[in-house]
Amino acid sequence: MKKITPDPPESSTACEAVNFGQLSEASHRVVRKRLRNPSHADPICHVLTIVPNVDTETLLCHACETLASLNALTTDLTCKLEGSPRSLALSIQQLAVVGELLVNRALDNIEPPGGV
Repeated sequence: MKKITPDPPESSTACEAVNFGQLSEASHRVVRKRLRNPSHADPICHVLTIVPNVDTETLLCHACETLASLNALTTDLTCKLEGSPRSLALSIQQLAVVGELLVNRALDNIEPPGGV
């Protein structure tokens, strides 16, 4: 008895299950509501917050580490891709590197290397 399998096999990853059209409509609806009433609290701002009164150096250090992690993730992803998706991942990786360089320069401006 032969087993019937689709060629290629069907996959049901989370990315394929997401309807980006619906996400886009939902995000547009939230933005339109926010533009109509600027005093309306942005629901997204309460999901992730940063503790008030954190010093600039600490914020920049965390931003730098976040960008370094993004760089590593996109570099690993790039190694697994080919063609146009690889170019897109490389572009994201390069933007992460530029952001990391900018944050590092800002940190250097706050406290120059060597304590000058």
